[in-house]
Amino acid sequence: MQPRDTFRWTPEPANIEVTEREKGFERVGIVGKTGDAAIDEPLREVAGFLTRRGIDTVVDARVAEGIDGVTAMPLAEIGHRTDLVIVVGGDGTLLHTARELADSDVRILGINRGRLGFLADIGYDQMHDALDRILSGDYQEDLRFMLDAEVRDEANEVRGHSRALNDVVIHKWNTARMIEFETWIDGRFVDTQRSDGMIVSTPTGSTAYALSGGGPLVSPGLNAILLVPICPHTLSNRPIVVSGDSVLELVVSGRTTEDQVHITCDGQTSFAVPRGHRVVLRKSACPVRLIHPAGHDHFHTLRAKLGWGGNRH
Repeated sequence: MQPRDTFRWTPEPANIEVTEREKGFERVGIVGKTGDAAIDEPLREVAGFLTRRGIDTVVDARVAEGIDGVTAMPLAEIGHRTDLVIVVGGDGTLLHTARELADSDVRILGINRGRLGFLADIGYDQMHDALDRILSGDYQEDLRFMLDAEVRDEANEVRGHSRALNDVVIHKWNTARMIEFETWIDGRFVDTQRSDGMIVSTPTGSTAYALSGGGPLVSPGLNAILLVPICPHTLSNRPIVVSGDSVLELVVSGRTTEDQVHITCDGQTSFAVPRGHRVVLRKSACPVRLIHPAGHDHFHTLRAKLGWGGNRH
């Protein structure tokens, strides 16, 4: 099995110097979690904050009802017609938004109204101060890479495609039995594994499903991909970390029954993977541009979200 050509992109430093030309935000988009009434008031508050500053404001048409002084616009258009997108919700909303807007190269800012908030990391009670600083140009930019995932059949035809900012998971579906699959990295055979599946994670996703599966925490700026087995039958199967420029292939094999295997991207988009089909994973050419207030500290976020000790002696 021969690897295909790989797009090679090295993440820039996590704190990118913002030039004077880039500092201003003339048009800002707002995206919110759909179907959640608890988001209505924060959405109105963010929109009012922007319009009072004279910023042209557009809102995802799915959540724009009842918000005055803004333009409603389909989510697919927002990324191409704004300088910044503010996501009000939790990490799930930000993950969905990042995938939908990946081709637009727009900057994204998350205001957390969910639970953990590793990505949407500005607390609601800190929102006004953080937005004041960011809109004044006092912010830092953080590039994260995504994974492109393809399901290919035995004739090499693409049967499904999606992207993931956190992870792509191959997993058993509608069965209590383990599944069997081969792992290939850059055309080289690694192993045949019987397990409940495999988490293939970006550094961003190392604080998500990969963390609960026993994977390592990886600095978000590293050019690396994590492979974390889910309940492997062989105890020597351990998480491994490979180059972010690698091409990974997972091939469903062995006695795995038809319709027992799916892949899921960021826990939101799912495809079936019949026996003999393969999942091809590689770094996407489209990075995600996250915005944080200046002085953002990834390790502070880890301490706060994971309950690590905060005392220094």
